[in-house]
Amino acid sequence: MKKMILLLAVFIAACRPSVQGNVLPILAEPTAYIDPVSYPTAQVELAVPNQTASGFEVRMERASVEGKNVNADVCFTLPDTSDWGISSASLTYGGILVQEYGTTLVSLQEPAEGVTGQRCDTLTFIVPPDADLTNVTVMIDAIATTPREGEYCSVYMPKIQQAVLERGLGITLDCVDVNGALTMQILSVPSDMTQAQAEEIVYSDEFYSVKGPWSFSFNLAQ
Repeated sequence: MKKMILLLAVFIAACRPSVQGNVLPILAEPTAYIDPVSYPTAQVELAVPNQTASGFEVRMERASVEGKNVNADVCFTLPDTSDWGISSASLTYGGILVQEYGTTLVSLQEPAEGVTGQRCDTLTFIVPPDADLTNVTVMIDAIATTPREGEYCSVYMPKIQQAVLERGLGITLDCVDVNGALTMQILSVPSDMTQAQAEEIVYSDEFYSVKGPWSFSFNLAQ
């Protein structure tokens, strides 16, 4: 019996892998097969790239699909020196509306004396790989800005003051020094208007956005 136990111990020791010996390879996880047909790629030049709304022109010369991304290259003239960008857009295909999108800056030419500024962005919408892109429409609803520090006085106050005077609203604006910085303030409001109502008018989106819509239709089906 002792001999059998001894032989078994020797056998187990002989079969045990050495720490310094060859280590069994770790098998990598298999890579999932991706059917390239499920992720199409196509590009199209628009026949009518320029659209005008509210007296403002937007251009979209090219659209493309790369995998699940539908991309639209859009350019527009900057109304002034503020940080303008596309604030509302959507994509429609096969009766489906997509309102979520990403924006990638392509180029930016700041306005200068005698030179009009321009911004170009790529809008990216995500669609399923099997989406029917025969009839696609990209709708840009608005372009808007968030004024930089100091631009309320240098750029926007004259426009706003002129607008409220033409409408006979009786609101008076001025720029005053607050801690060393010029700040736009409402100096007076008519007796039948509250301060909150005056601020709602002065800071309304109409002074800081351009409304569309600008609509672009194309066919990205392969």
